[in-house]
Amino acid sequence: MKVVLFAGGMGMRMREFSESVPKPMVPIGSRPIIWHLMKYYAHYGHTEFIVCLGYKGEVIKEYFLNYKEWLSNDFVLSGGGREITMLHTDAQDWKITFVDTGLATNIGQRMVKVKEFLGDDEEFLANYSDGLSSVPLPALIDHTHAHDAIATFLCTRPSQTFHIVGLDEDSHVTGITESSAAGMWVNAGFFVLRREIFDYIGPGEELVYEPFGRLLEARKLVGYKYDGFWAGMDTFKDRQVMDEMNARGQAPWKVWEQDPAAPA
Repeated sequence: MKVVLFAGGMGMRMREFSESVPKPMVPIGSRPIIWHLMKYYAHYGHTEFIVCLGYKGEVIKEYFLNYKEWLSNDFVLSGGGREITMLHTDAQDWKITFVDTGLATNIGQRMVKVKEFLGDDEEFLANYSDGLSSVPLPALIDHTHAHDAIATFLCTRPSQTFHIVGLDEDSHVTGITESSAAGMWVNAGFFVLRREIFDYIGPGEELVYEPFGRLLEARKLVGYKYDGFWAGMDTFKDRQVMDEMNARGQAPWKVWEQDPAAPA
């Protein structure tokens, strides 16, 4: 299955980086978040990527055109520094299609713009490119098939704790509940989609509003609940936490290090 990565967002709360790099290029360790996602999908055998470019898309292009594989792999240096023999590789089997889908284009319309690059594939994967998870991808795909769904998305608990406030008509507070105790699930941005999704997207429409509303009515939209690791990168603090996890060697999203038996 091909993987569509939406890489056009600015990340307004990531101002420490957003003026110089697009949000998917914010680094975790030595690699940007989009690389971690690609590595995740490739671990499960999905190595064809379609990157929907927008804000500072040239930064993403340049990164992969000048890809330094030795940054995240062991190698042998010989010949007085003139020869590098890689002991491990990661992107060698990746096929990446870069498509400029516009600066202000929403997710639904970005997807429509790359439809032709899906070829004859009857289903595909998609990702917001701003969060990481340890969700077992085969289980997410199987869940879609089991429910005969046109669209499935990963549902996780909110990563941040906040208070849900109830108010009556006179603005008196009727209750305060922590989000963690409210049984809330949020869209984590990992999608499994069948080709029929394009029949539900009208001109200018955003994916999760009108199209998903129609799928909901047709009972062709399902969520996959996952209580395992998921973290979104919306703020500098989010990035700092994930970077520290990576530095400690405690990065649950690196399934390729924890489950070497799965297809790579």
